[in-house]
Amino acid sequence: MNIKIINQSKDIARVIINEPKTYNSLSYKNLKDLINVFKKLDKEKKVKVIILEGAGKGFSAGHNLKEVKDLKKKERYKKLFNLCSKLMLQIVEGKKPVIAKVHGAAYAAGCQLVASCDLAYSTKDALFATPGVNIGLFCSTPMVAVSRKINRKPMMKMLLTGEPIKANYAKEIGLINDYFSKSKLNSETMKIAKKIASKSNLTIKIGKQAFYKQLEMPLRKAYSYTSQMMTYNMMAMDAKEGISAFLEKRKPKWRNK
Repeated sequence: MNIKIINQSKDIARVIINEPKTYNSLSYKNLKDLINVFKKLDKEKKVKVIILEGAGKGFSAGHNLKEVKDLKKKERYKKLFNLCSKLMLQIVEGKKPVIAKVHGAAYAAGCQLVASCDLAYSTKDALFATPGVNIGLFCSTPMVAVSRKINRKPMMKMLLTGEPIKANYAKEIGLINDYFSKSKLNSETMKIAKKIASKSNLTIKIGKQAFYKQLEMPLRKAYSYTSQMMTYNMMAMDAKEGISAFLEKRKPKWRNK
């Protein structure tokens, strides 16, 4: 299996795409393995945060073009792209926050993968692109994730020119949260992962689900839905404990219930 899981700590898991020879391509096998890994981690109660990264020179170059070329039939293309979409949805709809830790390049479906994660941090020299136009294949599925993180004009420029953008600009337009030197990327990513892991797992799960659902709703419906979610959250033991701890000026003891 080209997907490795490393338990960084009792509540943080690192998922590594470990196929440097193909620049961690999102081949049919790797997509399937990633879906299974994320499903497995979603069920593990101890894991509160997932960090996603690539081995070798960079994060991911996207689909394996040799594999894509050999598929030839319409049904096979559809199966591949549907599987890729399934992975992105698994990350977004999963219970645990996922942080992309990026070095080198994140291109095409690799850029889509970064955009699908809840948070993203990179090295200063990382590059991001939707370059399909350069090979006659418009990045239609990658743009679904990326266009939901950045505004239309920079998105269209990326799609129409295929030119890569640097980490500082990726941060400016909202594709990533921040960038660091190579020596600091791991420690800074772990710092944010530990901070998230210190919160109530139940609260984070409720909040993540509500965040993505309300984004797609009209304003009035979004308020109605989030009011229901706040009420549901308020009935949890962790909400009662959190409020009591704040008023009593002490650290909360989460039970994730």
